[in-house]
Amino acid sequence: MKMPLLYLSWLVSTTAFLGSMYFSQILNLPPCSLCWWQRIFMFPLPIIYFLAFIKRDLNIYLYTFPLVTTGFVISIFHNLLYYGFIEKSFIPCSSGVSCTTVQLQWLGFITIPFLSLIAFTFLFIINVLQLIKQKETK
Repeated sequence: MKMPLLYLSWLVSTTAFLGSMYFSQILNLPPCSLCWWQRIFMFPLPIIYFLAFIKRDLNIYLYTFPLVTTGFVISIFHNLLYYGFIEKSFIPCSSGVSCTTVQLQWLGFITIPFLSLIAFTFLFIINVLQLIKQKETK
């Protein structure tokens, strides 16, 4: 894996960051508890990937893997809850906006939790590919 995947990681994480800010700051859509947790794991990534890109550090995936994996798992859980695969009585959102509230829906299926899942899925796949590549070269 060369620098294009590192650039792609930066691009995906930056797009997710800017999209999240657009939804909350421009469209005034308040994030639910699970959205906040996903933000916690996504927001540092654009900076980390940018610095790694500047330094040409492909080992950065060792450090981003825990952030990406945790955000990915939270995103999967959020989507399962949002789309009704997990009982709504098991909602972790005790205050504020419900984690199952439909705030945005494009083309009948693209929602904010789904967009987060797409971003974390791309980053997870890139991280796994890079880590496999690093093990093969050792």
